[in-house]
Amino acid sequence: MAKQSKTTTAAKGQSKPKAKTSGQNTATTKPKSKLKTGPRIAENPNPNPNSKTKPENQTTSDVAARQLWTEITADIARHDALYYQQDAPEISDAAYDTLRRRLADLEAQHPELAVADSPTQTVGAAPVAAFGKVRHAVPMLSLSNAFADTDVAEFLSRVRRFLNLGEDALLEVTAEPKIDGLSISLRYENGRLVQAATRGDGTEGENVTANVMTIGEIPHRLVAQDIADVIEVRGEIFMGHDDFAALNAAQARTGEKVFANPRNAAAGSLRQLDQGITAQRRLRFFAYAWGVASKLPGSTQADVVAAFKAWGLPVNPLMQIAANAEALIDFYRDIEQRRASLGYDIDGVVYKVNRLDYQGRLGFVSRSPRWAIAHKFAAERATTILRDIEIQVGRTGALTPVAKLEPVTVGGVVVSNATLHNEDEIARKDIRIGDTVVVQRAGDVIPQVVEVLVEKRPTSAVAFKYPVVCPVCGSHAVREQDEKTGVADVIRRCTGGLICPAQAKERLKHFVSRNALDIEGLGSEKIEFLFDDGRIKTPADIFTLAARNGDHAAPLQTLKGFGKTSVDKILKAIDARRTVPLDRFLFALGIRHIGETTAKDLAKAYGSIDALTAAAMAAAAGGSGSDAYRDIDDIEGIGATVVDALIGFFGEPHNAEQVTQLLHEMTVAPFVRPVASDSAVAGKTVVFTGTLTRLARSEAKAQAERLGAKVAGSVSKKTDYVVAGSDAGSKLEAARALGVTVLTEDAWLELIAQK
Repeated sequence: MAKQSKTTTAAKGQSKPKAKTSGQNTATTKPKSKLKTGPRIAENPNPNPNSKTKPENQTTSDVAARQLWTEITADIARHDALYYQQDAPEISDAAYDTLRRRLADLEAQHPELAVADSPTQTVGAAPVAAFGKVRHAVPMLSLSNAFADTDVAEFLSRVRRFLNLGEDALLEVTAEPKIDGLSISLRYENGRLVQAATRGDGTEGENVTANVMTIGEIPHRLVAQDIADVIEVRGEIFMGHDDFAALNAAQARTGEKVFANPRNAAAGSLRQLDQGITAQRRLRFFAYAWGVASKLPGSTQADVVAAFKAWGLPVNPLMQIAANAEALIDFYRDIEQRRASLGYDIDGVVYKVNRLDYQGRLGFVSRSPRWAIAHKFAAERATTILRDIEIQVGRTGALTPVAKLEPVTVGGVVVSNATLHNEDEIARKDIRIGDTVVVQRAGDVIPQVVEVLVEKRPTSAVAFKYPVVCPVCGSHAVREQDEKTGVADVIRRCTGGLICPAQAKERLKHFVSRNALDIEGLGSEKIEFLFDDGRIKTPADIFTLAARNGDHAAPLQTLKGFGKTSVDKILKAIDARRTVPLDRFLFALGIRHIGETTAKDLAKAYGSIDALTAAAMAAAAGGSGSDAYRDIDDIEGIGATVVDALIGFFGEPHNAEQVTQLLHEMTVAPFVRPVASDSAVAGKTVVFTGTLTRLARSEAKAQAERLGAKVAGSVSKKTDYVVAGSDAGSKLEAARALGVTVLTEDAWLELIAQK
């Protein structure tokens, strides 16, 4: 468990915790031996006077050896906890090294004792070939953002409306700094750390267990009697400011890569194939959430976090509980003022509904929970020169203007490109090449040009003329008009479609991207090369790449930038994606207006790719007045724009052929609803209408979906139940006319309570 460095001991690569000076984070350089809590301690071959550790040269039986091993590892764990968690070391560096040497000698005599979580096994193992994948049993989702005080008040109002809570009802919310680090999930079984995984795309992350084992602040075993059989502790791995500065100084001295910011340094340190490198860098950890848990040690967010602390996990001591928006904003302002003195990077404050039963009722929407929100700090800005404007063509043909800037640091990141949004924005802000501009960056948001400093405009500044033809394929670039309103779209699009190489490339990049198929190793540069080289033109070509590799005069592994190891990794990653869930597949197709949330809504509604394709083709054949069209339009969250995009895509022969080719190479797994098998409404279509009194409408819909029901926006002959509150209107009349079962709110609650 001890934090490791590059010092040499009897077990190569192992070291002890370094003693700290008061109030300071330790750097990676060798510290003084002076301890925080007193004068230098004399080096004692038996550093813990209460330990029963036997002399090094004493032979023991297997039973005695195991007992001795248990005592020494307990001593090491105790000193690790004193150093990392209490900041109060009791022994010197040399004494700690002696303790570890004893353990190494004992395990050399009794190899069966060198188990995976022994302190001797956390450093020095051979580098792993690559990180494996871990599928999260409970998705690791991101948070919705708030940028203004009014957003926080609206968040609380939404929660109250959803839960049907009056303004006088107590609603406690926790508030804590939002660490700018790397999300991690730690799986403990019977108190023992067995697996660590990064968030990845929220569904699947990287297995970084061996590397996490080298992080001193993360215990290998939890200290408690009442720990759940299984619990996934989640939190953030990060690097403190002092340790970041020391790392960059060391990197610069040796001519190695210097990191842009502590977050990048933490991520780069954790994702080392040689865990010994991870061990050399002081990474830190705060626990604040959980995934799978066979039981939880409390009924509130604050209770569980307090239990984490009692178990030996580090938690942020700044977390507080508030009961209203004013208290939350006060906390936010206080943390914002103290931000620079915390010693680590934060980019806002996270608010979470405290009661876990409320969290359960609120549930999730898209990729974030309804019961939490991140209140981000104000965007950081800088001034620079706009050197040029380039046009990028996206997968849907959108012509997007990009500002090419004189590089400038904004919020710790060097920015050389920024979005200009569209031609109307360029005209409205009167942006010209050569202007001095203000660039803004907030968190992970793409940098944008927010203002022109007209008073600094040079006489040589040039107005930008927006192209009316695609700069890639030469096709017309037009702004489509809404047929109903006659208003032109703000986006100008290339009409070349799939004959436009830029669109084809961007579609391929989207297809393999992290939130789509997530094919590791096939980044933008690789896709560009493979497309230009004629090896990949359509998504299906990706899955036949291995079979066709020998057809080329120069196989991939012979080309610069590839090599046998690289090619093997790419082909392995491709094979790993031959089976994907329906919602991922649908999103990966890159259909306009169908993002991740809409793809999931469609997947929930139809379950399989065959059913979805059949529905789209039927709607295309029947037109907007057909039942097939209305069936799609009636899905909660789906409107005519999405229906038109869906049937337009599947109605295009070229697209349909591409999908057919893909289905020859891969399997699209049916969407699996997380529902109880005994739900009385699983598979039923429900429409809610009128005012509900016991449940807010939003909670009723979310509850129905959790139980496996399909919530529709209008009544049809396929509707199973209409739940009618007071003031129900046309939907109730339609239900009666069609003979659909109508339920009161009380009857609905009785129905879903049935087993």
